[in-house]
Amino acid sequence: MANIRCVNIRKSYGGHTVIENLNLDIADQEFVVFLGPSGCGKSTMLRMIAGLEEITDGSVNIGDRDVTHLHPGERGVAMVFQSYALYPHMTVEDNIAFGLRRQKVAEEEIARRVRHVAGLLGLESLLARKPKNLSGGQQQRVAMARAMIKTPKLFLFDEPLSNLDAKLREKLRIEIRKMHLELKTTTIFVTHDQLEAMTIADRIVLMRAGEIEQQGTPAEIFDRPATRFVADFIGSPAMNFRTCLVDREGDRIELQAGSIRLQLPSGEFGELANGMKVEVGLRPSKMELATPHDKNAITGTIVLVENMGSEGQVIVDVDGQEISFVTKGFRTLEPGQPVSFSIDPASIHVFSPETGRSLRKAN
Repeated sequence: MANIRCVNIRKSYGGHTVIENLNLDIADQEFVVFLGPSGCGKSTMLRMIAGLEEITDGSVNIGDRDVTHLHPGERGVAMVFQSYALYPHMTVEDNIAFGLRRQKVAEEEIARRVRHVAGLLGLESLLARKPKNLSGGQQQRVAMARAMIKTPKLFLFDEPLSNLDAKLREKLRIEIRKMHLELKTTTIFVTHDQLEAMTIADRIVLMRAGEIEQQGTPAEIFDRPATRFVADFIGSPAMNFRTCLVDREGDRIELQAGSIRLQLPSGEFGELANGMKVEVGLRPSKMELATPHDKNAITGTIVLVENMGSEGQVIVDVDGQEISFVTKGFRTLEPGQPVSFSIDPASIHVFSPETGRSLRKAN
C-alpha cells in the first residue's frame, strides 16, 4: 500500500510561510497532479513528501509509516526531475542500472529489470548510447526508466516535461499515463500546465499561495470550478468574465450586463437576489453560433477569427468589451461581421465579487 496522508503541513523559510496547515489524502494507485502557477507551493509539497525539504510542522505518512523525519532513501519513493541529471560518461544501460548496482543487486536481476523498463519506454535500441547522442525526449525517458527500475511505492514527477517541445510533451504525457496504468504505482505529478493536468490526472489538486484552492477529477475542476481563480486558470481559451446584475422574480433569474441577457436555472442558484451584483463566467468551448430559437444569445461584431485547425476561436466586440467563443463553423466568419452566439444555461458560472466563490449550489 502506498496511500499518502499529509496532516497540517506547514513550511516556512525564516519568517516567511509558504504553506500553511495543508491537509491532503492520496489513495493507493491514484495519479494525482499538483497544479498551479509559479510560486504556489506545488514543488515544495512534492519535495517535502520526497524528503528533500524539511517540514516545519505537520506529518507525512506513506502507507502505514510516518516518514516525516526519514531520509529520502528510506521512503520508498522515486523522483523524476525537470533536469535529466544523467551521467554523461555512462551508457543508457548503465545510467538506468546505476541505482541497483549501488544496492548490490545481482547482475542477472539488473539485466532483467533493465530489459523490462527499456521495453516499456521504447529504449531497447538506445541502451549502448551515451546521453549526448540522445534527444531531449529520449533523455527524459532514460531518467524515467532509472526511477522505474527501483520498483518504488511512489513515483514523484517534478515538471518533467517543461524542457521539451510541444510534440514531445504530448508523446511523453501518453507514455507516463500508460506506464501508470500498467504499473499501478501511486503517482504525484507537478506541473503549471493545465493541459498536462487535465489529460493525465485521476485527480487534480489546484494550489494557490500555499493552499489548496480546489481538488477533484479533471471533469469536476473544469465543469464545476469552486472559485473564480479556478475558472480562470483552467481551460484554453480562457473563460470570459462579465460583471452582471441579477434580475429575479420568483423562480425566474436573468443576468444583465449592457445588451447581454442570460437566463439561469433557478434551482442551482438559490442565493441570488434581485439587484445583486455578480461576476459571470462563460467558457468559450461551451458557446456556439446561435440559432433563431436560442434564449441565451449574445450579439456583437467580430474582431478576429483565429484558425485552430478543426475549430476556430472567434473574438467578438460586445458593448465595447471582447468575448471569445469556439466554433467549428468559423470558416464562414470574418472580422467586421455581426454575429450571434449562445450558451447553455447549465454552463453559466456565477461568482461572488467579494469572495470569488461560486454561487452555484453544491452537488
